[in-house]
Amino acid sequence: MHYFKKFNRYSKHKINFANIIIILFLSFSISACTTGIGMPDWMDAEKSRDRYEARKQKKDGGPTGKIQDGLKLFGSDVKDSGALIGVNALLWRASLDTISFMPLKEADPYGGIIMTEWYVNPNNPLERSKITVYILDTRLRADALRVTLFIQNLQNGEWVNVNIGDDSRIQLENTILTKARQMKQK
Repeated sequence: MHYFKKFNRYSKHKINFANIIIILFLSFSISACTTGIGMPDWMDAEKSRDRYEARKQKKDGGPTGKIQDGLKLFGSDVKDSGALIGVNALLWRASLDTISFMPLKEADPYGGIIMTEWYVNPNNPLERSKITVYILDTRLRADALRVTLFIQNLQNGEWVNVNIGDDSRIQLENTILTKARQMKQK
């Protein structure tokens, strides 16, 4: 029985201490509800709303929430209203259009990677090709696009890599860039 008296005595102190903590918490909570008392601008909801409206008006009513917001290409606004992706939408669409005859293995619009499966041309069944397109920037620029082209030939029942020059890769990059520029002009 003596044990319970000790426990009650200690628990009474714990309750008193807990009451003090609750009172302090409530007083801080109520004082935080007051406005203008040393509140920084970034915490003030009214000022934050005003700053948002000012930023929105600077954009002249253009698209919002996209990577292309505020981005100007060749002196004009981007007129793309497509899906929200992490790379240049024009390069993305032009790349998909250019290699649309090949089956896709992976297409990651946020990372900017398009990979195809191996494609065997029906006119040449002894050769297969695979393309990987990397879109590296949100701007429509030549250095924002990198294409990797793999070609293999069937020899003695095994696929063997063929060493091709950069001409095919560069030609494919130029085709994609030309298509993207044409899409932008429409």
